[in-house]
Amino acid sequence: MNRKIKVAFIYKRNNPFLTGTHFDNTYYHFLMKALPNNQDVDVVNFPTGNEFDASVLKSKFDIILLWNNNPSDQPEKILGIKDVGIPIISGVGDPVDVKKSIPYHDKWKIDYYYQYMPEQLFYDWGYPRDFKYKSIFFGLEASLYQNVRPFKKRIKNKILNSGAVGNLKFISRIVNYVRNPKYNALSCYKLRTKCNELSFVDYTSTLQHEFVGDKYPLLLQKYAAAIAAATLETTVKYWEISAAGCLTFMEITAKNKGEYLGFKDGESSIFINESNYKQKFQQYMDEPDNPKWEKIAMMGRKHALQEFNNEKASQSLVKLMKDLLIKK
Repeated sequence: MNRKIKVAFIYKRNNPFLTGTHFDNTYYHFLMKALPNNQDVDVVNFPTGNEFDASVLKSKFDIILLWNNNPSDQPEKILGIKDVGIPIISGVGDPVDVKKSIPYHDKWKIDYYYQYMPEQLFYDWGYPRDFKYKSIFFGLEASLYQNVRPFKKRIKNKILNSGAVGNLKFISRIVNYVRNPKYNALSCYKLRTKCNELSFVDYTSTLQHEFVGDKYPLLLQKYAAAIAAATLETTVKYWEISAAGCLTFMEITAKNKGEYLGFKDGESSIFINESNYKQKFQQYMDEPDNPKWEKIAMMGRKHALQEFNNEKASQSLVKLMKDLLIKK
């Protein structure tokens, strides 16, 4: 195709993740900024209510891009979408949404899915094997991480822990496991929660501070070391923390399949799990001025900025579009 690919991007107009003012701007920077800036596509946004008539797209667009594969901030009724004859690519929701998302595969005639999780995890979550999926590392807005505080000028006697954690109160644990036994906060962030028991860990919640949205890198670069821990999958925090120049303690296990990120233990990050995290932390706390920590942090920063930036991610998504159009 010699001309630009015409892409129709469909999402609900009140979708908070695409406003640029949400506490999580991951999708805003990727879908509203990086992708439209790609020279090979012409993206037209279709912010809608709960219903959208897709017939208006017929013969005018090459690709339909859906924000999500269920009605979460996505119009539930997309009329005529099965009849427009346009390849459809969709983002993927959280693992808790898999069961309610599967029926929309046929309802919306989705050709391909993408997210930053590894392919095997997509199917482990419960998606059928005939659903086509591509892993795309997006979420790092590189411009926010260009001028970070030097490693030597950061807080070294504390390790930063940030984000959602589980509630350890007995009643809360019982209620959460009854309501959502597999995907409650404690199940998803078990190790992250346990880290807060250590006196040298500084915990900052998701919202109870000023460093939300695009200000998050300012919090990260206050610290020489920080924790990226997610039990069931790796998250954007893994590459955000690394890109900010922190020595990143990463929960990498067979369950979250974190090795696919390409970081190397002892070279570009420090791998931790529920058995060794205290030992790994203590090795750092015993000699925080050891130059090897800065070396590891800088290698992690380099890897994150090279592999997880939104420009590279947009190129990967556009390649998927091109491949679909060739097969059409």
